[in-house]
Amino acid sequence: MAEATEQGLIEAAGRGDATTVRQLLADGAPIDARDGRGRTALLAATHANRIETAKLLVEAGADVNARDDINDSPYLYAGARGHLEILRMTLAHGADLKSTNRYGGTALIPAAERGHVETVRTLIAAGVDVDHVNKLGWTALLEAIILGDGGSRHFEIVRLLLEAGARPDLADKDGVTPLQHAQARGYDDIAALLTAARR
Repeated sequence: MAEATEQGLIEAAGRGDATTVRQLLADGAPIDARDGRGRTALLAATHANRIETAKLLVEAGADVNARDDINDSPYLYAGARGHLEILRMTLAHGADLKSTNRYGGTALIPAAERGHVETVRTLIAAGVDVDHVNKLGWTALLEAIILGDGGSRHFEIVRLLLEAGARPDLADKDGVTPLQHAQARGYDDIAALLTAARR
Protein backbone atom coordinates (compact mmCIF):
# COMPACT_ATOMS: atom_id res chain seq x y z
CA MET A 1 0.00 0.00 0.00
CA ALA A 2 2.81 2.40 0.92
CA GLU A 3 4.51 1.80 -2.43
CA ALA A 4 1.26 2.47 -4.33
CA THR A 5 0.84 5.74 -2.42
CA GLU A 6 4.42 6.77 -3.24
CA GLN A 7 3.98 5.95 -6.93
CA GLY A 8 0.63 7.73 -6.90
CA LEU A 9 2.30 10.87 -5.55
CA ILE A 10 5.00 10.83 -8.24
CA GLU A 11 2.49 10.16 -11.03
CA ALA A 12 0.13 12.88 -9.79
CA ALA A 13 3.02 15.35 -9.66
CA GLY A 14 3.99 14.50 -13.23
CA ARG A 15 0.39 15.10 -14.37
CA GLY A 16 0.25 18.40 -12.50
CA ASP A 17 -2.58 17.10 -10.31
CA ALA A 18 -1.97 19.42 -7.35
CA THR A 19 -5.18 18.34 -5.58
CA THR A 20 -4.12 14.68 -5.45
CA VAL A 21 -0.56 15.63 -4.48
CA ARG A 22 -1.88 17.75 -1.61
CA GLN A 23 -4.17 14.93 -0.45
CA LEU A 24 -1.47 12.23 -0.61
CA LEU A 25 0.96 14.43 1.35
CA ALA A 26 -1.76 15.05 3.95
CA ASP A 27 -2.27 11.28 4.15
CA GLY A 28 1.42 10.82 4.96
CA ALA A 29 3.01 9.96 1.61
CA PRO A 30 6.79 10.54 1.91
CA ILE A 31 7.53 13.68 -0.08
CA ASP A 32 10.89 12.47 -1.45
CA ALA A 33 9.82 8.89 -2.32
CA ARG A 34 11.41 7.56 -5.53
CA ASP A 35 10.12 5.72 -8.56
CA GLY A 36 11.96 3.02 -10.52
CA ARG A 37 14.18 5.64 -12.16
CA GLY A 38 15.03 7.34 -8.89
CA ARG A 39 12.77 10.33 -9.56
CA THR A 40 10.99 12.13 -6.75
CA ALA A 41 7.58 13.79 -7.14
CA LEU A 42 9.30 17.17 -7.49
CA LEU A 43 11.54 15.90 -10.28
CA ALA A 44 8.49 14.41 -12.06
CA ALA A 45 6.75 17.80 -11.78
CA THR A 46 9.90 19.54 -13.02
CA HIS A 47 10.19 17.22 -16.04
CA ALA A 48 6.68 18.24 -17.10
CA ASN A 49 7.16 21.91 -16.04
CA ARG A 50 4.13 21.64 -13.71
CA ILE A 51 4.69 24.94 -11.92
CA GLU A 52 1.81 24.89 -9.45
CA THR A 53 2.54 21.33 -8.35
CA ALA A 54 6.27 22.02 -8.08
CA LYS A 55 5.51 25.07 -5.91
CA LEU A 56 3.32 22.98 -3.63
CA LEU A 57 6.04 20.32 -3.25
CA VAL A 58 8.88 22.81 -2.74
CA GLU A 59 6.92 24.72 -0.10
CA ALA A 60 6.10 21.42 1.63
CA GLY A 61 9.84 20.71 1.91
CA ALA A 62 10.71 18.56 -1.12
CA ASP A 63 14.47 18.22 -1.70
CA VAL A 64 15.42 20.40 -4.69
CA ASN A 65 18.78 18.57 -4.93
CA ALA A 66 17.48 14.95 -4.86
CA ARG A 67 19.16 13.04 -7.74
CA ASP A 68 17.63 10.41 -9.98
CA ASP A 69 19.47 7.46 -11.53
CA ILE A 70 21.06 9.64 -14.23
CA ASN A 71 22.18 12.36 -11.81
CA ASP A 72 19.45 14.90 -12.55
CA SER A 73 17.91 16.90 -9.71
CA PRO A 74 14.95 19.30 -9.88
CA TYR A 75 17.43 22.20 -9.76
CA LEU A 76 19.74 20.83 -12.48
CA TYR A 77 16.89 19.77 -14.76
CA ALA A 78 15.02 23.06 -14.43
CA GLY A 79 18.22 24.91 -15.31
CA ALA A 80 19.06 22.70 -18.28
CA ARG A 81 15.55 22.91 -19.73
CA GLY A 82 14.94 26.59 -19.06
CA HIS A 83 12.01 25.92 -16.70
CA LEU A 84 12.54 29.34 -15.18
CA GLU A 85 9.76 29.46 -12.58
CA ILE A 86 10.73 26.11 -11.09
CA LEU A 87 14.42 27.03 -11.27
CA ARG A 88 13.74 30.17 -9.23
CA MET A 89 11.88 28.09 -6.62
CA THR A 90 14.82 25.68 -6.31
CA LEU A 91 17.25 28.59 -5.95
CA ALA A 92 15.11 30.05 -3.18
CA HIS A 93 15.04 26.69 -1.37
CA GLY A 94 18.66 25.62 -1.14
CA ALA A 95 19.73 24.57 -4.65
CA ASP A 96 23.33 23.31 -4.61
CA LEU A 97 25.01 25.63 -7.13
CA LYS A 98 28.10 23.40 -7.24
CA SER A 99 26.14 20.24 -8.09
CA THR A 100 26.84 18.73 -11.51
CA ASN A 101 24.97 16.57 -14.01
CA ARG A 102 26.11 13.27 -15.55
CA TYR A 103 28.42 15.21 -17.90
CA GLY A 104 30.11 16.93 -14.98
CA GLY A 105 28.48 20.24 -15.88
CA THR A 106 26.69 22.79 -13.71
CA ALA A 107 23.14 23.89 -14.58
CA LEU A 108 24.64 26.89 -16.39
CA ILE A 109 26.39 24.84 -19.09
CA PRO A 110 23.35 23.17 -20.72
CA ALA A 111 21.33 26.37 -20.24
CA ALA A 112 23.98 28.24 -22.25
CA GLU A 113 24.12 25.53 -24.91
CA ARG A 114 20.33 25.48 -25.38
CA GLY A 115 19.96 29.24 -25.65
CA HIS A 116 17.95 29.84 -22.46
CA VAL A 117 18.88 33.50 -22.00
CA GLU A 118 16.84 34.28 -18.87
CA THR A 119 17.95 31.02 -17.25
CA VAL A 120 21.59 31.91 -17.88
CA ARG A 121 21.00 35.39 -16.45
CA THR A 122 19.30 33.88 -13.37
CA LEU A 123 22.05 31.31 -12.75
CA ILE A 124 24.81 33.92 -13.12
CA ALA A 125 23.00 36.15 -10.61
CA ALA A 126 22.68 33.18 -8.24
CA GLY A 127 26.46 32.74 -8.29
CA VAL A 128 27.09 29.64 -10.40
CA ASP A 129 30.77 29.36 -11.45
CA VAL A 130 30.92 30.78 -14.99
CA ASP A 131 34.23 29.05 -15.76
CA HIS A 132 33.34 25.53 -14.54
CA VAL A 133 34.74 22.90 -16.94
CA ASN A 134 32.71 19.73 -17.60
CA LYS A 135 33.91 16.21 -18.52
CA LEU A 136 34.09 17.19 -22.20
CA GLY A 137 36.53 19.95 -21.31
CA TRP A 138 33.97 22.66 -22.08
CA THR A 139 32.77 25.73 -20.16
CA ALA A 140 29.37 27.41 -20.56
CA LEU A 141 31.04 29.87 -22.96
CA LEU A 142 32.47 27.08 -25.12
CA GLU A 143 29.16 25.17 -25.19
CA ALA A 144 27.23 28.30 -26.18
CA ILE A 145 29.54 28.60 -29.20
CA ILE A 146 30.24 24.95 -30.12
CA LEU A 147 26.68 23.65 -29.65
CA GLY A 148 24.79 26.91 -30.16
CA ASP A 149 23.49 28.24 -33.47
CA GLY A 150 25.33 31.57 -33.51
CA GLY A 151 22.02 33.46 -33.42
CA SER A 152 20.75 36.27 -31.21
CA ARG A 153 20.08 34.11 -28.14
CA HIS A 154 23.56 32.60 -28.11
CA PHE A 155 25.09 36.01 -28.83
CA GLU A 156 23.31 37.39 -25.76
CA ILE A 157 24.43 34.43 -23.64
CA VAL A 158 28.06 34.92 -24.68
CA ARG A 159 27.70 38.61 -23.80
CA LEU A 160 26.21 37.79 -20.38
CA LEU A 161 28.92 35.25 -19.61
CA LEU A 162 31.72 37.63 -20.57
CA GLU A 163 30.11 40.43 -18.57
CA ALA A 164 30.00 38.07 -15.58
CA GLY A 165 33.74 37.46 -15.85
CA ALA A 166 33.93 34.28 -17.95
CA ARG A 167 37.46 33.90 -19.31
CA PRO A 168 37.44 34.45 -23.09
CA ASP A 169 40.79 32.65 -23.44
CA LEU A 170 39.84 29.44 -21.58
CA ALA A 171 40.42 26.84 -24.31
CA ASP A 172 38.91 23.38 -24.68
CA LYS A 173 40.96 20.24 -23.94
CA ASP A 174 42.44 20.40 -27.47
CA GLY A 175 43.66 23.95 -26.89
CA VAL A 176 41.03 25.56 -29.14
CA THR A 177 39.81 28.88 -27.74
CA PRO A 178 36.23 30.22 -27.79
CA LEU A 179 37.33 32.80 -30.38
CA GLN A 180 38.77 30.12 -32.66
CA HIS A 181 35.57 28.08 -32.39
CA ALA A 182 33.46 31.16 -33.21
CA GLN A 183 35.64 32.07 -36.19
CA ALA A 184 35.58 28.48 -37.52
CA ARG A 185 31.76 28.56 -37.48
CA GLY A 186 31.48 31.99 -39.06
CA TYR A 187 29.89 33.52 -35.95
CA ASP A 188 31.30 36.97 -36.65
CA ASP A 189 29.25 38.88 -34.06
CA ILE A 190 30.25 36.45 -31.30
CA ALA A 191 33.89 36.55 -32.48
CA ALA A 192 33.80 40.36 -32.21
CA LEU A 193 32.51 40.12 -28.63
CA LEU A 194 35.29 37.70 -27.69
CA THR A 195 37.95 39.83 -29.37
CA ALA A 196 36.79 42.91 -27.45
CA ALA A 197 36.76 40.96 -24.18
CA ARG A 198 40.39 39.88 -24.65
CA ARG A 199 41.71 43.45 -24.90
